[in-house]
Amino acid sequence: MKKIFIIIGVVLMLGLVFAAESPGIHEPGTGLANPELMAQGSGQGGVNGTQLSNIGEGQKIQLQAGEHIGEDGQRMMIQTESNNQMRLEVGGESAKTSMKIDQEMTNGKTKLTTQLSNGKNAEIKVMPDVASNTALERLRLKTCSEENGCSIELKEVGAGDKASLAYEVKTERQSRFLGVFGAKMQVQAQVDAETGEVLDIKKPWWAILASEPAEE
Repeated sequence: MKKIFIIIGVVLMLGLVFAAESPGIHEPGTGLANPELMAQGSGQGGVNGTQLSNIGEGQKIQLQAGEHIGEDGQRMMIQTESNNQMRLEVGGESAKTSMKIDQEMTNGKTKLTTQLSNGKNAEIKVMPDVASNTALERLRLKTCSEENGCSIELKEVGAGDKASLAYEVKTERQSRFLGVFGAKMQVQAQVDAETGEVLDIKKPWWAILASEPAEE
């Protein structure tokens, strides 16, 4: 009889030890569900899950390369470049930048921000495709691409309290100067990345003497 009680006691102790060491869906001593294990069971996120968009939700972290969904639902492709630069591409138009860009996730959408030299934070509300179209309209051009010598850079412009974040579009355009066709004119436009406002247009001094350019 004593042997039977001893065997039963050993079995019970082994059962308690096994239950204590086995992972459950509750945190030990809390009675609260373990979110990682619950996620594995439901197929949403977790170690083997694929939906990780809620990681860092509401937190500001350095912008990661890859595809993101902007606040307006647009698809943003982020690529790393040499010399600590990044490329932001939206709607077939892209802009390079050496600014330190941060991202913040809210409901699966990404907000892009950066800090200016004056300590102020600037949000990138206007995307490269919109900024490019605005600049080209003011510069009276049709397209902006590396093939035709056009470049778009997201950078800080101005200084002190007047500093702001803007897209700077630079290109050459054909024009007629004193009746001579084929004169190349270096032009550039700056478009505010928060408001979409055209901040500045730069042309050579003789642009006032040039006739309407042939559209490119």
